[in-house]
Amino acid sequence: MGYTIAEKILGQHANGQPAKAGDIVVAAVDFAMMHDARAGNALQMIEKLKTGNANIQLPYVKQTALVLDHYSPPPTIEAANTHVAMRAFADHHGAHLYDVGDGICHQVLPEGGHLTSGDLVVGTDTHSTTYGAFNAFGTGVEGTDVAAVMMTGRLWFRVPETIRIELNGPLQAGVWAKDVTLHMLGRLGAEGANYQALEYCGSGVSAMAIDDRMTLANHAAELGAKAALLESDDKTVAWLKAHGAATPRPVFADSDASYSQRIVIDSAALAPQVARQHRVDDVVSVTEVVGQKIQVALIGTCTNGRLDDIRQAAAILKGQRLARGVRMIVTPASRAIYLAAMKEGLFEILTAAGASVEAAGCGTCVNITGHYISGDDQVVISTANRNFKGRLGNPQSQIWLGSAATVAASALTGIITDARTVAGGNWRAAA
Repeated sequence: MGYTIAEKILGQHANGQPAKAGDIVVAAVDFAMMHDARAGNALQMIEKLKTGNANIQLPYVKQTALVLDHYSPPPTIEAANTHVAMRAFADHHGAHLYDVGDGICHQVLPEGGHLTSGDLVVGTDTHSTTYGAFNAFGTGVEGTDVAAVMMTGRLWFRVPETIRIELNGPLQAGVWAKDVTLHMLGRLGAEGANYQALEYCGSGVSAMAIDDRMTLANHAAELGAKAALLESDDKTVAWLKAHGAATPRPVFADSDASYSQRIVIDSAALAPQVARQHRVDDVVSVTEVVGQKIQVALIGTCTNGRLDDIRQAAAILKGQRLARGVRMIVTPASRAIYLAAMKEGLFEILTAAGASVEAAGCGTCVNITGHYISGDDQVVISTANRNFKGRLGNPQSQIWLGSAATVAASALTGIITDARTVAGGNWRAAA
């Protein structure tokens, strides 16, 4: 019997041999990340341990990044002091530091060359599944787990079962990886893949640009997935090389690997999808909700704040104005994306259309900073990963989810709109 990608990566990092689903392994971690919303307790624990035992060492701290992205900029004194402590810790111990405005953890880690194919990467956020876009096993842990990694370089894992998802055919113009992930949420339900790995494969995945692959892996968190893994190919290798990553060690599933489920999707026939208010898994085709009035459009977050998302919005809004009464906010996922979008003139297009652009960071995703609070009875359409009631600070408003194309088209018309019906909605990323 063969092995899945997840079984191979976890087993190789534990004892050099593939493990089987259900096994408990203690595995060496290649890189770890801690963001500011989870750093306080972890740093306090390290100091407490060092106080009780002066011999406590952090030999793996240089394989760790501290990222100031959730409280960006800090909205409270407590958050500001957490940032002060994180900067001091990084300066003293040599951890990598990504400061306010550098970007979201799941974007800056791959951009910074901190991971490669075959790696085991952990981070203090459920969307650490993003790293699977590069054929790495990425998963979320707590801050105290990252502290343990700094001390020992290892963590324990239960090897997950794997769901294999085959996408047949390239996505049509106006349809994006976001639509695939929403379709999966509608099909399996939120937490429908709880503690399982997703293994995406097929010609639909091969046709995707890296930005879209990152969305595919990222949004697996809403399914409850422990990890989401894609195969490494020439696009993966070229992207990693361009960002200074270590030499890839591609891992492929065996043809006789055992899966908990096998799902086949005719991705070439998939239409744009929308998740309706308050539930990430209440998903329908955009054609079923065309005409729903909106007041706010948000593009950004770790799921869809990448350059191709901003390019798609600009293609739709170029030379246009937002519909009367609609406000649009765009938050790039990293400083590098912000600069690239500026260089391409994308922010000029979006600003001229009436949009506002924020500094790179988690921004409006979870309303930690209070940058945007929705009003009573307002309808927001967003590229974010979650639309739970009150997510934007007001339980009396609605949040709907869609791709950057769907969000931009809806901002243009003032109602939820199929991007394929507006000029620029058929823009496609270079594969």
